[in-house]
Amino acid sequence: MISVFGFMIIAMFILVRVPQSAQIAMPTADLTPALPTPVNARSEFIADGRRVGYDVLRLDDGSLIDIAPWDGQSRYNIIVGGLDRRQDQSNEPVRTDSLMLVSIDPIANRIGLLSIPRDLWVEIPGQDERDRINRAYFLGEVRATGGGPRLLQQTVSWNLGMRVHNYVLLDFKVLVDIVNLLGGVEVTIDYAINDQRYPDDNYGYDPFHLAPGTHILDGEDALRFARTRHGNNDVLRAGRQQQVLSGIRERALSLNFFELIAQVPGLLSSLSENLLTGLDIQQIVQLALFARDIDASDITMRVMNFEYVQEYTTEEYQQQVLIPIVERLPVLLRNTFGEDYAP
Repeated sequence: MISVFGFMIIAMFILVRVPQSAQIAMPTADLTPALPTPVNARSEFIADGRRVGYDVLRLDDGSLIDIAPWDGQSRYNIIVGGLDRRQDQSNEPVRTDSLMLVSIDPIANRIGLLSIPRDLWVEIPGQDERDRINRAYFLGEVRATGGGPRLLQQTVSWNLGMRVHNYVLLDFKVLVDIVNLLGGVEVTIDYAINDQRYPDDNYGYDPFHLAPGTHILDGEDALRFARTRHGNNDVLRAGRQQQVLSGIRERALSLNFFELIAQVPGLLSSLSENLLTGLDIQQIVQLALFARDIDASDITMRVMNFEYVQEYTTEEYQQQVLIPIVERLPVLLRNTFGEDYAP
């Protein structure tokens, strides 16, 4: 809710084929993950002599997980989204505030992350007309409670030609809590931010200002930095979000990894109303362990910028949206995820 926690666990260790006219959206039920189920070491620990902190990890809830990277043999794609949800909207369908597609490639031993503009004008399965991609989750929830993640996965698959195996969705509280848990994140900008209309939780404004230079941001300011639409440019905004992720990764790597992982169950419990993911605790840990050992040079982070989209005003309702330049998308996807990005 980017339930965002699973995403942050993965991100902190980091983040096509053009769809044919006859392409069919893949239902979530068919996107079976290739993640192995790790052995529950609780009953084996004493018998085989494995050591806590070396061979197995003891979580805060007392359970043990093998300390071994994910050994999957195929690419694993996760759509990560931030939910534009305020405290009084806990039971209402909402839109996604940001979207990133994360692809983990165990064969090439690399990770790719692509930021997708919220105003991207796309086909949404089941809809007669195109719409903003940030409404896919909302429309899925309107159709059926709990249907938002599935429709979001289908929409990304349909428009980018990539299988999406899982999802992580989080709201604002998750990012704030994660950054504060880590003691802040470092970001650098070469321009001033002066956002007089940054929204607060009561549908008013909470102005946000940041001078050029390097800053250590706490959770609240990291959220403002990632969300501000200063300059009304979603491309710059996506770049700032990736900076926050990079800052989270660097901060996490400077701390005790296993102590952080051990807190996952407690955090998931406390953030259960703020986080949605199809990943279970064992999958999160296994993916994090795999991603931890990826060299920074093998992590590619890109934004779907104005080389790949163009501004457009719709005839109906005069909406300002971004139209994908379809013939250029394969180059972007290959450069981000590798030559074999599509199944």
